[in-house]
Parts: sequence; C-alpha cells; structure tokens
Amino acid sequence: MTTPTQAASEHPLAFDLEAALARLEPWLGDLRGARLFITGGTGFYGSWLLETLLWAEDRLRLGVRVVVLTRRPEAFGRRAPHLARHPAVCLHPGDLRGFRFPDGSFTHVIHAGSELVVAEAGGGMDLLETTLGGIRRVGELAHERGVRRLLYASSGAVYGPAVPGRGPAGEDDPPRALASDAGSAYGEAKRLGELGCMLLGSQYGFDVIRARGFAFLGPYLPLDSHRAAAQFLADALEGRCPRVLGTGTAVRSYLYGGDLAVWLWVLLLRGAAGRAYNVGSDQPITIQGLAAAVAAAADLPAPAVSSRGLGLGEGVDYYVPDITRAREELGLGVFTPLADAIRRTLAWHRHGVRACA
Repeated sequence: MTTPTQAASEHPLAFDLEAALARLEPWLGDLRGARLFITGGTGFYGSWLLETLLWAEDRLRLGVRVVVLTRRPEAFGRRAPHLARHPAVCLHPGDLRGFRFPDGSFTHVIHAGSELVVAEAGGGMDLLETTLGGIRRVGELAHERGVRRLLYASSGAVYGPAVPGRGPAGEDDPPRALASDAGSAYGEAKRLGELGCMLLGSQYGFDVIRARGFAFLGPYLPLDSHRAAAQFLADALEGRCPRVLGTGTAVRSYLYGGDLAVWLWVLLLRGAAGRAYNVGSDQPITIQGLAAAVAAAADLPAPAVSSRGLGLGEGVDYYVPDITRAREELGLGVFTPLADAIRRTLAWHRHGVRACA
C-alpha cells in the first residue's frame, strides 16, 4: 500500500484518504462483496463516507457496491463527478419519505439523511414528519432487502440545551427537557429518530447503531451555513479577519471530516448493536478561540478579544461530547489536530489541493 506522502499528489484528499485507509484496513474485510444503501450520501457525512469507501475499493478491490439516495443526482454529478461516476456507485433518485426501493438485497444501511434544511426553514412539524417518515421507509427497506446492520446518524442535540455547569455530554446522561417551541424540533426529532430505529430493528431483526454527531469541519463543509466554523472559514477565504458575533464564549469542539469517516465506518462495522456513541472531538475551544485559530491558519490578524468571558462550563453554551465509550470500546479518537484540520480545509477550498501534513 502506498504511503500518505507518496499518494498526496494523486488526489486533493489523498493524504487524508490514505490515513483513513490505514486505520480502517483491519476491519474492511467485513465489506468484501457488500452492497450498501446510504441516505444523505451527497452531504458532508456522505461525501466523506464515499471518498473513503471508494478509495479503499480502488486499492483493496473489495467488490463493494453502494446505492446512494439523493433528491438531485444531476447536481451531485456536477459537484463531485469522481464520486457520482465511480463504477461502484449508483445514484438512486428519491425523497426520504417515499423513495422507490432499489432492486436487490443489501448488507448494510447508513441513514445519514439530514433534516437540518427543514429545521432551518422553521418547519417544526415538517421536520418531525420527515424524520419519522424517512426512518419508517429506511427500516422497511432494511427489512425487505435483508440488511444486517444499520447505522443511524443522530446528533448531540438529543442531550438538550446547555445549562450552567454542564460538562461534556455522555451517552448515559439523562436527557434534558427540550423547550416546547420550534427551536427544539431538531433535537426532539433526533430523539424520536433513535427510538424509531431501535423499534424497527427489534421488530425486523437487524442491528442498529446510533452515532450522535457533534460539530465538524473539513472539505465538503458548506460555507453558506450560519454556523461559526463555516462563517469563519468563509471570512478567511475572502481575506477577512473572522468576525465574532456576540461574546465568543460559547464552547464547541470540532472533529475533522477524515476522522469522522473513520469513526462512522468503525461504528457500522464494529459498534455494539443497540449502542449509542458520541461522535466528535473532546477538545473544547471557545468560539473566540476558533476564530483566532482560523485567522492564524490564514495568516490574518487575530480577531478582537471579547471583553466579557466565562470559564469553560460555567454557565456558557457548552456543546462538547464525552467520547470515552468510543475510545475505550473501539479505539477511536481525535486523529487530526484542529490547526491541521483548519489548514487543510482552507487549502482544499482555495486550490482543490492541500499540502501534506
């Protein structure tokens, strides 16, 4: 197998993909001859899943095939032709709640279709209906097509809102009450989504693994989002110092896209049936600190420091996972330092090719 350095000139993400392959190779035998069905395969999660899977297929000749549900196959074909036109990939047009079942059997399902677009449009009821309708449809496909394992992309939003003194969220923490308004619809939808997957898995006899995602950055991250990481990266790419709105004291943590893909594949192949796993970095950083890190990676002046500050976890908006379970059970962790993740993301957007780490 080629080394990351040798492969780096062949593909804009070659270093990341070789690093992912090295970590995943011991488990990829489980995918030999597999046929997967993926929802959300054209988004951030899905693009990284396809990049890593197809990189492995081209090098290891696994004989894997993947059907990707998408509402806009033509758009994905224009955006990522090397993924959309790969011989192992079939784009299947359809909507989550009513897609036609593809022919043939499947071994695995990854349900990563995102309801965030619905949530951000303010359609709370549509969000709940889309979530549950999509899960029922995907569960029926899993039942009818002989699926053995299903990975559900949930969210850290299931833990509810931040409260004073809250530390990292653990999978066994009691859920916090969600507000009875549209702003809580996404977290409630993900809670219901997890329950729905577990009920269908029990009813139909397939394993369900729940991946509770937190915050991420990397290539394929949409820069038109209202989220801080996307805004700061967009500012830096325009040559502007990242703008911090508010005090900048909110605390987040960011896992790189290449690391995310490794986590998701390991969870699908080795996660314990019925288990929930937090997916993310356990290395907290304030929003002000993230802005400074992006500015440093882009050789821009440091953003102004807010005059107001709070200690980590002391009444601030704190959204960081406890990843002890994934680390101890599956050997997962933060493989890419945040500074490298930011640098690689900026370079990918600027040139389509980034320097080796």
